[in-house]
Amino acid sequence: MIKSPVEIRTLRNEFEHLYFKTMVNMTEDNVKKIHFKRLDAQNVLEICHLRDTLSGDQRKAVADNAVSIAQGHYSKNAWMRAIYRDQTPIGFIMLHIGSDWEDGIDCPGVFLWRLMIAKDYQGQGYGRAAVNILVNHLKALGIPKLYTSYHLGQGSPEGFYKQLGFNPTGDFYGDEPEIVLEITP
Repeated sequence: MIKSPVEIRTLRNEFEHLYFKTMVNMTEDNVKKIHFKRLDAQNVLEICHLRDTLSGDQRKAVADNAVSIAQGHYSKNAWMRAIYRDQTPIGFIMLHIGSDWEDGIDCPGVFLWRLMIAKDYQGQGYGRAAVNILVNHLKALGIPKLYTSYHLGQGSPEGFYKQLGFNPTGDFYGDEPEIVLEITP
């Protein structure tokens, strides 16, 4: 279990290092020509506006990117990136590393806090590719599990996560079931 701020900072630094190292070794097939990019003054508004591409039901199921970015900015445990296909922003991903009840996440490891793919890029393997890139990084760090939760009802990503191999833990975050992906070495 990750607990101390030093452990969290160390894990974030290792994650950054391995992210860039892994990106060099990924093939076109398993990344679907996507990469993660830091949020900055040039791309933050584009990432915020990606939510406008979602259907009404999906907007209910996925947090607003602007809210997610604000939460991530004020969390000591957040790691967030824009998802790009070549030079085009197509999504947003954010992790929570370690347990921090103040953030509302009481998880013994890494939690996929947010994942959103713009409507025009859904159903084409980009979400799967983003999770695969993430899992490869976590595997390289020796992290055995990835947790997340999801909204139930219309627009729910439940099927997406089941196809990736996530399984219910029996716990909930509010009314969202928690699921976990076992990462094999």
